[in-house]
Amino acid sequence: MEYAPAPESTAPVQLASQYGLFVGGEMVEPAAGRLAATINPATGEQLAEVSVADAADVDRAVAAARAAWVGGWRDLSGAERAKYLYRVARLLQERAREFAVLETMDGGKPIRESRDLDIPLAAAHFFHYAGWADKLDYAFSGRRTAPLGVAAQVIPWNFPLLMAAWKLAPALACGNTAVLKPAPTTPLTALLLAEVLRDAELPAGVVNIVTGDDATGAALVSHPGVDKVAFTGSTEVGRAIGAEVAGTGKRLTLELGGKAANIVFEDAALDQVTEGIVNGIYFNGGQVCCAGSRLLVQETVADAVVGKLQRRMDTLRVGDPLDKNTDIGAINSQAQLDRIQELVASGVAEGAELYTPECVLPERGFFHPPALFTNVSTAHRIAQEEIFGPVLSVLTFRTAEEAVAKANNTPYGLSAGIWTEKGSRILWMADRMQAGVVWANTFNRFDPASPFGGYRESGYGREGGRVGLLPYVELVA
Repeated sequence: MEYAPAPESTAPVQLASQYGLFVGGEMVEPAAGRLAATINPATGEQLAEVSVADAADVDRAVAAARAAWVGGWRDLSGAERAKYLYRVARLLQERAREFAVLETMDGGKPIRESRDLDIPLAAAHFFHYAGWADKLDYAFSGRRTAPLGVAAQVIPWNFPLLMAAWKLAPALACGNTAVLKPAPTTPLTALLLAEVLRDAELPAGVVNIVTGDDATGAALVSHPGVDKVAFTGSTEVGRAIGAEVAGTGKRLTLELGGKAANIVFEDAALDQVTEGIVNGIYFNGGQVCCAGSRLLVQETVADAVVGKLQRRMDTLRVGDPLDKNTDIGAINSQAQLDRIQELVASGVAEGAELYTPECVLPERGFFHPPALFTNVSTAHRIAQEEIFGPVLSVLTFRTAEEAVAKANNTPYGLSAGIWTEKGSRILWMADRMQAGVVWANTFNRFDPASPFGGYRESGYGREGGRVGLLPYVELVA
C-alpha cells in the first residue's frame, strides 16, 4: 500500500554548530578542546560537533557534583527536591515536540516512537520519582534512608532521553547528585535536557553532563569521587565496569544485553499475537535490549503464525524516520548495521531460512529491512547472540517444558513474553522463566512504577518503581 509522505517538521529544533559540556550549571569548553561530529543516521549528514570530555573534564564534573551535594542538595527536604523534579517533568512536556524531533534526528528511530513513547515516558519518570521524594522513609518498612553521594550514570544510544530520565529521576529524588555520560552517537537530547534543568532552576552542579567517547565513560566510572555507578549498555562493557568497580565500595547497577523469548501457545489469539510479535522485535528497529528476538511457537500453529507474520511484515514501511508513516527507521550507526548484517549472514550460512519483504531502502543512511529466520536451531548464532536489529529467529516447541528449556537456553535473562489464554499456564511458565521481566499477552510495555532489570549476563539491580530507589540510598536504621 502506498502512502503520501507525512514528514514531521524540524522547525522546532534549533541546533547549534558546537556544544560544550554541562558542568556546574553552565556550558563550558572541554579542557583539551576536542570535538566530535554527531550525525543523522538516516542521512549521514552532520548535525553538530559535540565536546569530547577527557579525564580533566570528568574530574571537574565530579567535583561540581560533590560540591552541590555537600553544599545543600543532600540536606534539602524531599518536598523541596520534588518541586524541582515536577518542574523538569512539566518542562519536558511543554517541549515534547522539540525533544521528539531531535531524538529522531540524532538517533534514527521513527518519530511516532519518539513522540508517543520516549518523551512522554521520560516525563513520567520525573513525575513518578517526584512523588517518591518526600516519602522515602515510607518506601522501606522500618528503615530510614540516606543518599549515597555522587552517581556516575552512563547511558546507551537506543533510548537516549528516556534512559537519562530513568537514571536521573530516582538519583535526584533520593538526594544524590549526578554526572551523566550520554552515548557518543546520541548526545543531543541530553544536552537539550541541560537547558530544561537550568529553566527548572535546579541548583548548579546537581546534574552535570559530559559528552565523549568510551574513554570519557571509563574516566567517569573509575573516578574515586564517585559513590555509585549505573550503566546501561552491552554485556561486554558491563563486565569491564564490574571488574573496575569491584573492591572500591562503589554501588553498582548494570542493565545489559538480552535475547528474549516470545512464547506462543496454540490457544493464543493469533491475530493479537502477530501484532505483539511485530511490536516485540521491530519496535525501534529491534535496537532494544529486551526485544523479543526469539519467537518460540507451538508446532501445531507454527505455519499459521509464520504466515500471518510474513503478511504483516509485507506492510511495514522502512525509511525516513521523520515520516509519520514509517514503522522502521534508521539503524543508529554504520558499526551497528555492520554487526546486524554479519549476524544475518551467519544465519544463512548455518542453514536457517531467511525471509525479508520486498522494500526499497533509502540510498543514504543506515537501514536494514525487517528479517525473519525459520528452520533455526538453538545452536545457531542468531538464536544465541544479541543482534540488536530487526531480525527475528523462529523456533518451535511441543510442550511447555520444552518451551521453558529453549527459552532459558541463552546466557541472558532480561525479558520474556508468554501468549496463551490460560492464566494458570502463564503463572506456571513465569515461575520457571529465567528472566527479570515476563510479559503476558503483550510485549515491550514500560511503566515508571514497574521494576526493570535482569540477571545472569543481563546484569543485576533493578530500575523503576519503588525498588528503583534502593540503588540510590543507604538504609540507615
